[in-house]
Amino acid sequence: MTERPTAQEKAETLAWLRRISGDLATTTLRRLEESLPWYAEMPPGRRSAVGLVAQSGISSFIDWYDDPNSTPWIAADIFASAPRELLRSISLTQTLQLIRVTVETTEERVAGRGNGLRESILLYSREVAFAAADVYARAAEARGLWDARLEALVVDSILTGEADEELPSRIAALGWHGHGEVAVLVGTTPPQLDVDQVRRTARKLGVDVLIGVQGSRLVLVIGRADQTGREDAEELPFTEIATRLEPGFGSGHLVLGPTAPALLDAGISARAALAGFAVAKSWRHAPRPVDADDLLPERALAGDPLAKATLIDKIYRPLQAHSTDLVTTLWSYLDNGRSLEATARELFVHPNTVRYRLKRVSDVIGWDATGPREALILQTALILGSIGAEVTRRRPARRG
Repeated sequence: MTERPTAQEKAETLAWLRRISGDLATTTLRRLEESLPWYAEMPPGRRSAVGLVAQSGISSFIDWYDDPNSTPWIAADIFASAPRELLRSISLTQTLQLIRVTVETTEERVAGRGNGLRESILLYSREVAFAAADVYARAAEARGLWDARLEALVVDSILTGEADEELPSRIAALGWHGHGEVAVLVGTTPPQLDVDQVRRTARKLGVDVLIGVQGSRLVLVIGRADQTGREDAEELPFTEIATRLEPGFGSGHLVLGPTAPALLDAGISARAALAGFAVAKSWRHAPRPVDADDLLPERALAGDPLAKATLIDKIYRPLQAHSTDLVTTLWSYLDNGRSLEATARELFVHPNTVRYRLKRVSDVIGWDATGPREALILQTALILGSIGAEVTRRRPARRG
């Protein structure tokens, strides 16, 4: 056991410490510059701020040595003199290096003044290290909460389509690594959402994600990340990416919106995904995940204007523009229960002609009328397209 110093010895030690505190601070700063490359490379203003922290540590130790019981948390006051930007620019590892150099320099200077003073320095340095860890932990927690709020705000802006001039800067503040196409995935929130696991899975798939939790609904904005330099980089389709991310969602339907060219255009994908999610239960055997465009009939029946416009623009108008025979054949085929023979009899053509025209329909619009699900989509498009054409014909011409 080390003998406790007498009151007179302690008073003499304190007086000596106060006399050498200035020289000790100067020596410490010189040692920092010699032994820590990152300190020597800092701009003068920040280097001065770091030096202020070291000086505060020395002064704080002297006060603590005078009365350790009265100010048990005085170590935390060291960092009160550090500007906020300093804490953001210096890592916890660098801060611990700063503490180590300061303690070593102080130990060398007080060598020969007794083990009691040396042990006090070691005990105090431990308190400072714990205080530093606490400061950085609190800063990280506050930054995490701020990032979460900012991310929720960005996702909400995308969902509502209320993008403003500040959205790009908010996206940049989140460290978004997306560089091109984007799609929105909507599903249910699991009982225990593991956000970190979702992000790790996304990184492995070569994408970045923005995560928004809206009660029981979980929304992921998925964007392709820069894969430059990765030999194993593979650009997966968004459908495959959604399938890999599916375990991160709760039970229930999972809907993937159409691909948008960039993050600022993701509102279109979001609206389609949300509309699809709202009606997904009406398709009894909907896959998980399901494309929002595969739910176009249900969305159109629910009054989704985007679904109606998509059906007309992607199916009815291209067919009408290509050939009226294709439209007539498709109508007849669907009205006759997808029977080639019945369609051929109605149109007075050979069944092979019907088969050929249906193949042309698939080539033009990408949907195959011979499948029951796609037949429903095509029939809905024909109905909506014919209604729109009739309304257009009846609309009176404007007078000049």
